[in-house]
Amino acid sequence: MKILVTGTAGFIGFFAAKRLLEANNDIVGIDSINDYYDQRLKNARLYETGVDPNIIEYNKEVRSATYPGYRFIKLNLEDKEALSRLFEKEHFDKVCHLAAQAGVRYSIENPESYINSNLVGFANLLECCRHYGVKHLIYASSSSVYGANEKVPYSETDRVDNPISLYAATKKANELMANVYARLYGISTTGLRFFTVYGPWGRPDMAPFLFAKAISCEEPIKVFNNGNLSRDFTYIDDIVEGLTKVIDNHPEDPENRIYNIGCSHPVTLMEFIETLEKVIGKKAKKVFLPMQPGDVYQTYADTLKLERDFGYKPSTSLEKGISEFIQWYLSPKNPLR
Repeated sequence: MKILVTGTAGFIGFFAAKRLLEANNDIVGIDSINDYYDQRLKNARLYETGVDPNIIEYNKEVRSATYPGYRFIKLNLEDKEALSRLFEKEHFDKVCHLAAQAGVRYSIENPESYINSNLVGFANLLECCRHYGVKHLIYASSSSVYGANEKVPYSETDRVDNPISLYAATKKANELMANVYARLYGISTTGLRFFTVYGPWGRPDMAPFLFAKAISCEEPIKVFNNGNLSRDFTYIDDIVEGLTKVIDNHPEDPENRIYNIGCSHPVTLMEFIETLEKVIGKKAKKVFLPMQPGDVYQTYADTLKLERDFGYKPSTSLEKGISEFIQWYLSPKNPLR
C-alpha cells in the first residue's frame, strides 16, 4: 500500500513509519519539525530512518538511504496548497495522521498553535482525503477527551463533552470533524484515543524523560498533586502493534470508528517513579507540588473494543518497558542525554 504518515519526526510517527516500511509498504512521511521540543531529537529520529536532516528543505522530497520505500517531506499541514499537490501527485491508499501540536499544559499558554495545527491542519487533511479518493483515514485522538471523568475504566461509550484543556478540545473536535466527513463524503475514518505512551525515542517534555534525566543527574523531580495520580502508561511497541492492525484493516462501510488504545493497567505515579529508580539505580529527589491546571487525576483505558475487533493485546510490563527506555536513554542514540 501507499500510505501517507504525518508526524514521522515525532515519537509515535517515527515508530509507525518504521513498522510499515518493514512490512514493505510505500511510505511518504511529512512533518513540520517545529521547535515545540528540542529538534535534535526529531532530527535523530529522521536520521535513524535514513533521512539526512542536513539536506532537508521545505516541501522538498528526501529519499531514505535505509528504506527504499520511504520518502520524507518537511511540510506544514496548514499549507493547504502544498498538501493538495502532494495528494494529487501520490494517490495515497491510506493516511495515518499522527502529527499534532501536543501537550496539555502548553496549550494553556499557546492556544493559537493548537488551532492552526490540530484544527486547520486536520481540516486540510480531511479535504485532501475527500477530493483525492483516500480509502481510509486513521488519526490520533487522545485519552484527554475524557476530561475529569471519574468513571473508570474509560469506555468509548462514555460522554466526552467536558474537556479541561484546549488540547483535549481539539482532539474531540477532530473526532466530530471526521464523523461529519465520513457521513457526508463516504470516507472511512478511525480515531485512536492514545493513552500515555512511553518508550525509547520518547518525547522529552513527558514524565518518563523528565524523570529519567533528573534522577540520573541527581536533580529534583516535580511530583504533582503530591503523587496522587495514576496513568495508563503504554509501551510504544504495544501501541504500534495495535496501530498497524488498524491500518491493515479495510473497512467496508464509510463511518467514523473510535477506539481506546492503551495498556488497561494503570499505575500510580509513585509506582512509576519507583520503577525508574530501580532501573536507573538511584533514588529520586522529590518535590511535591499541587495539581497542575489541565491535568487529570487518572487515566485508565477500556480496550475491549479494540481487542474484539483487531485482537489487540498489550504485553509489555512496566519494568520491561522502563528498562528498554532507560537503555536507549543512556545510549549514544539519545542526542539529549
